Amino acid sequence: MSVAQESASRPSGAGVRAADGHDGAARLDARERAVIGVLLVSTFVVVLNETVMSVALPVLMADLRIEASVGQWLTAGFLLTMAVVVPVTGFLIRRVPTRRLFATAMVLFSAGTLLAALAPGFGVLLTGRVVQAGGTAIMMPLLMTTVMTLVPPARRGALMGNISVVISVAPATGPTVSGVILDLFSWRYIFWLVLPVALCTLVLGLWRVTDIGETASASIDVASVALSALGFGGLVYGLSSIGHSTGTTSPLVAWGAVGAGSVALVTFVFRQLVLQRTGRALLDLRPFTKPAFTVATVVMMLMMATLLGTVVLLPIYLQDVLELQPLTTGLVLLPGGVLMGVLAPVVGRLYDRLGARALLVPGTIAASSALWLMTLFTSDSSLVRVVSSHLLLSVGLALVFTPLFTAGLGAVEPALYSYGSAIFGTAQQLAGAAGVALLVSVMSARSSAVAAVGLPPLEQTAGGVHAAFQVAAALSLAAIAGAFFIHRAPSDETPAAH
Repeated sequence: MSVAQESASRPSGAGVRAADGHDGAARLDARERAVIGVLLVSTFVVVLNETVMSVALPVLMADLRIEASVGQWLTAGFLLTMAVVVPVTGFLIRRVPTRRLFATAMVLFSAGTLLAALAPGFGVLLTGRVVQAGGTAIMMPLLMTTVMTLVPPARRGALMGNISVVISVAPATGPTVSGVILDLFSWRYIFWLVLPVALCTLVLGLWRVTDIGETASASIDVASVALSALGFGGLVYGLSSIGHSTGTTSPLVAWGAVGAGSVALVTFVFRQLVLQRTGRALLDLRPFTKPAFTVATVVMMLMMATLLGTVVLLPIYLQDVLELQPLTTGLVLLPGGVLMGVLAPVVGRLYDRLGARALLVPGTIAASSALWLMTLFTSDSSLVRVVSSHLLLSVGLALVFTPLFTAGLGAVEPALYSYGSAIFGTAQQLAGAAGVALLVSVMSARSSAVAAVGLPPLEQTAGGVHAAFQVAAALSLAAIAGAFFIHRAPSDETPAAH
C-alpha cells in the first residue's frame, strides 16, 4: 500500500491531527506507538556512542600503540561526520520514505559497529566509527520529526520527555557504560555488546516501522551539500582540535579550520535563503522566523555545551585531581544520568499541563546553581559534594531539554518539522564541540598559568578545572535570561491545555 493510499484509508490522519491541533484528546494507535517506540530505542543506542569512547581512549592508545592526538580522532571523527550529515537530514526526511530511511540509518550503524569490533588496527576502527556516525546522524532528526507529525499537540510534552532521555541521558551515561565494560572486558566489547541490540532494533523496525507522511521528489543542490560539509565540518573539526588538551594539532590549523568553516557557513546560509524561495533549499531556514524556535535553539545550545563540557571536565577532575579509577569515575557520574532518565518523562507530562516557562526558569536556575557549586571544587573535595552538585545539574538539565524541544518545534509549521529537527540536531553538534573546546581551552590555559608559579601537577589541574567551571557558570546566566522569553507555542495550545 502506498503512503497516499494508507493515509486515505484511515479515518483521521496523524499528520492532520498534528497540523490542526484540535484533537488534543486523540490517542496514538498501536502502529504509531510501535513506530515511536522502535525509533526511541534505536536512537538511544546510536546516540550512546557519541561519548562512549571517552573513558576508553587510554586503553585504546596502549593496545593500538597510538598517540593521544591520533586516538582523539575516534571521537572527533564521529562528531565531524555527524556535523556533515545532520544538515542533510531535513532534505532526506522529506524525500525518502520513513521505513527506508530508518533501515538505511540502522544498517549503517550496525555495519560500522561490526567493523569497529573486528578492527585489526586504528584505521579500520576509525572507519567503523565514521560509518556508525552516518547512521547516528539520521536517527535523531527522524525521531523528532516523526513525533511532531504523529503526536497531537496536547500530548507532545510526554513524548518529548522520552526523547530527552535519548538526547541527554545517552551521552551522559556513555562514560559510565564504557568504564564498566573496560573493567570487565576488552575495548572491543564496547561494540560487541551494542551490535546485537542494534541488529534486533533493525529487524523490529523493518517489521513495525511504517512510512509517515508523504514524500516529495526533488533534486539535491550539490553546491549546498559541499558548503554544508565544509562549513559545519570545518567548525566542528576546528573546535574539536582546539578542545583536545592532549592533542598536537597546530593552533594555526585549528583556527584556520574555524575560519574556513565560518566563511563556508555564511555562504551556505545565504544560498539557502535564496533556494528556499523556490522550495529547493537543502536546509530550509524558515523555522528561524519564529522567535520561540530561535530562542529555544540558543538556550538549547547553551545547555548542550554545558552538558557535554561537564561530561569532559568531571572525569578529568575525578581522575587527575581526586585520583579515582575509570570505573569509579563512571559510577560517580551514574546517579546523575539515571536521575535525568527518571525525570524526563515526568517533565514531559508537566509540560503538557504547565507549559514551557514554568519548567525552564527553575531548570536553568538549578543548572546554573550546580555549576557555581562546581567552581568550589578543590583538590580535596569530598565525593558527596561532587555527586550532589552533579545531581542538581542533572535535575536542572532534565527540566530544560523537554520544554526547549517541544516549544521550539511546536512553533514551526508542520511542513517545516523535518528542517526544524535538522537545525536542532546540527546546533547540538556545534554547541557540544564549542562547549568542550572553550572549557578545555580555559582549563589548559589556567593550568599553564598555575604551573608557572611552581605548583604541583595536581594543583595545576585543579586550578584549570576551577576556571573552566567559572566560565560554564557565567554562560549559564544567559540561559536563565533566555528562559523567560520561551512559552508554549501557539500551535501547541489546545482547549485541554488552558
